[in-house]
Amino acid sequence: MTSYILRRLFLLVPTLLGILVINFAMIQAAPGGPVESLVAKLTQPGGGIHDRMAGGGGDVGGAAAAGSMQQQVNPDYRGAQGIDPEMLAEIRKQYGFDQPALTRFWIMVKHYARFDFGSSFFRDERVIDLVLDKLPVSISLGLWTTLIVYFISIPLGIKKAICDGSRFDTITSTLVVIGQAVPGFLFAVLLLIVFAGGSYVQWFPLRGLVSENWSELNFGMKIVDYFWHLILPVLSMVIGGFASLTLLTKNSFIEEISKQYVLTARAKGLPENRVLYRHVFRNAMLIVIAGLPSALLSILFTSALLIEVIFSLDGLGLLGFEAAISRDYPVMFGTLFIFTLIGLVFKLLGDIVYMLVDPRIDFERRS
Repeated sequence: MTSYILRRLFLLVPTLLGILVINFAMIQAAPGGPVESLVAKLTQPGGGIHDRMAGGGGDVGGAAAAGSMQQQVNPDYRGAQGIDPEMLAEIRKQYGFDQPALTRFWIMVKHYARFDFGSSFFRDERVIDLVLDKLPVSISLGLWTTLIVYFISIPLGIKKAICDGSRFDTITSTLVVIGQAVPGFLFAVLLLIVFAGGSYVQWFPLRGLVSENWSELNFGMKIVDYFWHLILPVLSMVIGGFASLTLLTKNSFIEEISKQYVLTARAKGLPENRVLYRHVFRNAMLIVIAGLPSALLSILFTSALLIEVIFSLDGLGLLGFEAAISRDYPVMFGTLFIFTLIGLVFKLLGDIVYMLVDPRIDFERRS
């Protein structure tokens, strides 16, 4: 196992480099960019273009940190609104676009090798600080959602497999199908309307991960306040996540129960619980348990965007979305690098869990 893990760790470097190359090329080919965004903002009415031109170019860095610019301009933006060529050159230099694409990519790779992701174009903060600031929100949503989904889905799936075809199986299957059909963000809106001061009651907060006076609370009240804010967003994500795992658990158990070794164990007179939870469980849960790292990663980075927007939770999903809209390249590439690195590590953890759950699996010998 050791040599397999070392080989996988060694392959992280070319994998990360290849993903960076592909995404860098795609971004370069995409229309629009941070220069166009800033020019569009400056050329808008009240954007301050004439004042800046009169002052010899003004503080471009201050304009860049003014906020996320979502307005885009045409490719021939150089002549738009009579932009001063010197000012345009200063803007391009400010963002590093005065150098060829290959040079910019090589500089980025050298910095990323030292885990230096630069600073945001529009937030005036280092990318790593932004990620660390948003990470607690995404970890809170992803971790608790994954744990609750597994604690619900595995027992429910096992019970459905044992009672396959019964009334219990039919009723729970109906609920599972409804849960899978209702989008999580739609259920989140419904929860807000009913329980967060919409048209009915206000039992839960409308936004944020903690209350404004959180720092003034004692330790016990801080924990209560934290989970009080998490109930609605986590519940919204659980509704859409438990259905597929429940069905996977049920099908895995049904497949194992029909195998010869189960019939043999029952013929020997072993208690049913021992047959199910000592013999069947390990084999049936192999794919379910081993998929835990990937499931956590998926919920952590891809499933929480709309939930973060609806509940005003400033997490990694919202950060990446805003960076893509505003063409904030350092944040886009920095978060992409971090997400990819974490994803590859989680994939390796998944393989290790496979081998721990079932020692018969040996990726090293297979490779």
